[in-house]
Amino acid sequence: MLLIYTQKITPRIIYVFKHICTHVLGIPIKFTSKIEEFIAHDGAKLSYGKQSLGNEFFIQKVDLLMAQGFSELEIKVQPWDDTVCFFPVPEASDLPFDIFAASFYLLSRYEEYLPHVKDAEGRFPASESLAHQESFLHKPVVDIWAMKFREILVERFPNLKFSDRRYKVCTIVASENTFIFKNKGFLRSFVGLLSDLFQLQLGKVIDRLQVWIRIKDDPHDIFEDLIELIKQHKIYMLFMFQLSDFSLYDRNISHNRIPHRAVIKSVADYAKVGLLMGYYAMDEIRSLRKEKLRMEEIIHVPVEHVMNSKFNLRLPDQYNNLTELEINNDHSMGYPDVPGFRAGTCTPYLFYDINMEVTTPLKVHPYAFNSAVTETMTKTKLKEELARMLLEVKEVKGMFRGVFRNQDFSDYSNKEYYYSLLKQIHEIG
Repeated sequence: MLLIYTQKITPRIIYVFKHICTHVLGIPIKFTSKIEEFIAHDGAKLSYGKQSLGNEFFIQKVDLLMAQGFSELEIKVQPWDDTVCFFPVPEASDLPFDIFAASFYLLSRYEEYLPHVKDAEGRFPASESLAHQESFLHKPVVDIWAMKFREILVERFPNLKFSDRRYKVCTIVASENTFIFKNKGFLRSFVGLLSDLFQLQLGKVIDRLQVWIRIKDDPHDIFEDLIELIKQHKIYMLFMFQLSDFSLYDRNISHNRIPHRAVIKSVADYAKVGLLMGYYAMDEIRSLRKEKLRMEEIIHVPVEHVMNSKFNLRLPDQYNNLTELEINNDHSMGYPDVPGFRAGTCTPYLFYDINMEVTTPLKVHPYAFNSAVTETMTKTKLKEELARMLLEVKEVKGMFRGVFRNQDFSDYSNKEYYYSLLKQIHEIG
C-alpha cells in the first residue's frame, strides 16, 4: 500500500491518483492530510505538495488539481528521458514535472472545455490539441509516464506490490448503414437505381438488381466474413449498429426490418454488440433513450457500449447523458481523421466532469486508429504510423483500439487494403 499525503484532498487528486496508481499500476493507495499519520507510516509513502516533509518520495505540485473549473493555462512542453512532459517543477521534486496534473489535463480533456476553433463537423480538431502541436499525439504519454513512475517507485520501495498488465487489441466495426441496397423501400431504391444509371455505374445496377431478387448478398453485409475471422483467430471485435430514425443525417434502414434485426442478433452470438448513436441521439437524451431501448429489444441484454457516429463529442453534456441512462462504456474518444491518442492514453479510464468536479461511472475506451484516415494518408505512411503506435502500446502493455466501418470490407471498397490493416493490428497472417 502507498500512503499519499497532501494538505488538501480534492476530487481531482482522488481521481487522477486512483487512475495512475490503482488502475494503471495496480498499487493500493490511501490518502491522508494528517502529518503525524504520514510520518509514523513505515511503508511506502509519497507526499504531494509545495515542499517535502522529510526524506519521503516527494512530488511537487502545480495548482491545477487544487483548482475548480477551467481557465487558460500556460503550458511548456519539455523533454524527459526519451519522452516529453509538461508542468515542470524544481529539482527538489523526485520527478521533474507534476505527473498527476499533466495526466489530469489530458484525461479530463481540459483543453476541450476551453475556447477553440471547431472543424466543419463541429468537432474539436486534432490541430487544436497540445499533443498535435507538440508532436506527441502518437504516444500514449500518460501510460509512458506511469511506467517510468513505477520504475522510480520500485527503486525507492522494492517491496511495493504492483499488478501486471497485458497488451490487448480490439477492433470496433461501426455500421452506419448495415445494407447498401437491401430493404431500402421502393422510393429510395428506385431513386438509387436512377442515380446509378445516370452515373453509368452499371456494375452497381446489376448488383442492386441481384440483391433485390435475392441471388446475391448485399455488398455491405460482410458480417459473416468478420465473424469467421473472429472464430479462426480468436480476436476481439466490438460491433456498433445504428438504429436511428431516418433523417437527413441518418440514412440507415428501419430498425423494424427483419433482415436488419437478424444481422444484429447473429453478430451478437459471437461478439459484443453496441449502439452507434445517431445524429440526434448525440444531443437529445430522449432520442438516445429511444435508440437504446430499440437495441435492448433486439439483443435482450442492457446496452453497455456506445459510440458517437460523428465523433463530435460535446463534453461534458454528451457523456452525462450516457451516465443518466446507465450506459457505462463509450468508444468515441479519438480523432477520426488523424491517428493518435486524443486523451494521451491507451488505457480505459473513468470520465471526470470538470463542470461538476466529479468522477463519473462512465468508462472511456480511447481509440488510436480510424479507417477514415486512409483518405488523407498514403498506404506506406499509414502502415508505418500504425506499426509505431502498436509498438508504443505494446511497451506500456496497454490496449490498442482501431475503428473500421462495415463498408470498408465490401466489394465497393479497397477491401484487401482494409483487411491488411486489420490483420496488421491483430498480427494475423
